[in-house]
Parts: sequence; C-alpha cells; structure tokens
Amino acid sequence: MKAVLGYLFAGLGIVGLGINSTIGREMVGFLDSVSSEYVLVPSAILVVLGVIVMIINNKSSGGRIRHVTSEVPIYEGTGKKRRIVGYRVE
Repeated sequence: MKAVLGYLFAGLGIVGLGINSTIGREMVGFLDSVSSEYVLVPSAILVVLGVIVMIINNKSSGGRIRHVTSEVPIYEGTGKKRRIVGYRVE
C-alpha cells in the first residue's frame, strides 16, 4: 500500500510539473493568473516525497525470503556436477 502512495505522490508531482510548462499553461486557462512558483514548488515536493516513500518501502521489505524453518539443501555429486536433490530442516 505504501508503494502505491509513493507512486501517487510522484505521479501527481510530475503532472504538476507538466502543467507548469508553457504548453501546459496554454491548455489550462486558469493558471495564467497563478505565479509559476506556486505550482512548481509543491509539484517538486510531491515528486521528492513520492521517491522517498518508494525508497523507504523498498528498504523495509528486506529483499530476502524469510522461511519459518531454516532449510538446508542436500547435494548429490561433487564440483560443478553437484545438484540439489532435496532440503533438510535444521
């Protein structure tokens, strides 16, 4: 769920940066009266916040598979011809 929130923040920020461009200001009429900084700064903050949320979410997952019991592979053969034939619970 946190990853979706990070992508949402970053996406909204990128849309805000796109709207702040010259072409975006022509398409959205009411931005002519709004200063460029009032759109640029919150959009940039949203992009940075989204990236930070995504980085925190990736670090919290650990990247490793956690088993309930520790399993050790059982090998057959030697050297490069060695292959796993099963697993033993320690």
